[in-house]
Amino acid sequence: QVQLVESGGGLVQTGGSLRLSCVVSGGTFSTYHMGWFRQAPGKEREFVAGIRWSDSGTYYRDSVKGRFTISKENAKNTVYLRMNSLKPEDTALYYCAAATSAGKYYYTNRYDYAYWGQGTQVTVSS
Repeated sequence: QVQLVESGGGLVQTGGSLRLSCVVSGGTFSTYHMGWFRQAPGKEREFVAGIRWSDSGTYYRDSVKGRFTISKENAKNTVYLRMNSLKPEDTALYYCAAATSAGKYYYTNRYDYAYWGQGTQVTVSS
């Protein structure tokens, strides 16, 4: 019954910004390790950003460091992804995901996550 719903995607020009949101229901959000992934047509789903449940520590793929910021608001069961200085290569369907299993510090593999949203489209034009 755990459900994740993303929103906030859209069409922007190079250098623009977007803020994605993911609302989680049906589970204990505050104990989940949350992540954002993205997938372009014909390509593998790739890790973008993660946030640990224990201390809210964050980590990112190299190509988005300094431009993207992941955060969460436990009271609203919501995780965010602020994207600045967007580039055409950021164009993809962005997915929110939740992991409930323990044993790792960094969750960068899609198979680490048990729950997924339906995705929100981000398109960056040049």
